[in-house]
Amino acid sequence: MADRPYSVSEITQVLKGILEQTLPPVWVTGEVSQYIQHTSGHRYFTLKDEVAQIKCVMFRGQGRLPFAPEAGMQVFAFGTVSIYERNGQHQLYVSQMHPAGAGAAAAALEQLRARLMAEGLFEEARKRPLPGFPACIGVVTSPTGAAIRDIATVVDRRAPWARVVLAPARVQGAGAVAEIVQAIEALNTWGEADVLIVGRGGGAAEDLSAFNDERVVRAIFGSHLPVISAVGHEIDVTLSDLVADRRAPTPSAAAELAVPDRTELSRLLTDLLARSREAVERMLDDDEQAISGYTASYGLRRFVDSLGQHAQRTDDLEGDLRDRMVDRLKDRMRSCRDLMGLLGTLSPLNTLARGYSICQRLPDGKVVRDSAEVEVGEQMRVRFARGEAECTVTDKRSG
Repeated sequence: MADRPYSVSEITQVLKGILEQTLPPVWVTGEVSQYIQHTSGHRYFTLKDEVAQIKCVMFRGQGRLPFAPEAGMQVFAFGTVSIYERNGQHQLYVSQMHPAGAGAAAAALEQLRARLMAEGLFEEARKRPLPGFPACIGVVTSPTGAAIRDIATVVDRRAPWARVVLAPARVQGAGAVAEIVQAIEALNTWGEADVLIVGRGGGAAEDLSAFNDERVVRAIFGSHLPVISAVGHEIDVTLSDLVADRRAPTPSAAAELAVPDRTELSRLLTDLLARSREAVERMLDDDEQAISGYTASYGLRRFVDSLGQHAQRTDDLEGDLRDRMVDRLKDRMRSCRDLMGLLGTLSPLNTLARGYSICQRLPDGKVVRDSAEVEVGEQMRVRFARGEAECTVTDKRSG
């Protein structure tokens, strides 16, 4: 390096390369000072301890912080140490940052709770009612924990017609948040569940951190299915509890909220049937009394009597009509017999029976009334009272 002079930028680049290749990404703890949130979204601050300090930058693309850093706050910052070439100063490029200590963590959680509350995520008015008779309960929890067994047992006892579908997810440790979010979204996309139970069995307060993560809270908020939070703890309330449509202290209690009890349903049904029967009987009794009162009244008695009078008058008119029709029929029958007698008198058959006959010229069958109508040699048919004969005219005389 002594062969020629180096520029300031070259020296800076050499040092930058040595520092980046030698020192891997590290966790650094210190007190925050000179914290600036730039309008660009980048964050600039200093971490210091009793004897030294280091400049830090956290670019906007590194994601949302779960807390709002303040001067004097102890934090853990993870990042890469490098050199800012413009001023040749080394600094920490931060990718993750968390409060240090229980008090700071509680403060960060409270800040997140206040911010989400201001956005309306915890409003009671937006929370949805649970379905009365769900056919499918989706569960987001660990596949190996007691929570899923407790939920399945309670659902089978209370509502054996319903099925339980598990979307497995780790509920603590690295990767738990991402798996919980993915499971909630998967059950919503699947679309066959009627209600979701999201949670875990009991655990220490520090084991519940996944259910205080903003990503999990927003996944529950964004679910189009009603969500029951079932984080197994009685005292601590997580942010998942606050955003869920209903909160249960244990997974078993969540299952009891999710499905009705068939024993209670049977009792209610029996009670409703009994009350319905009593109501119908009371209604029939009331109607019977009302009808009895109406029939006993003078107005209705007059109406019934009037109906009887009209019925009797109808019978009389029917009898009169029948008698007139019989008389008319008898008259017609007498007239018919008289006409038949007259027809018998005028019938040519009666005339033939007295010894007369009818002569018809052949072949046209014309009745001959005068000898002038036939000629000698023509054929004739002679009809008698019984039978007929064909003859030939051999002679004729005028009458």
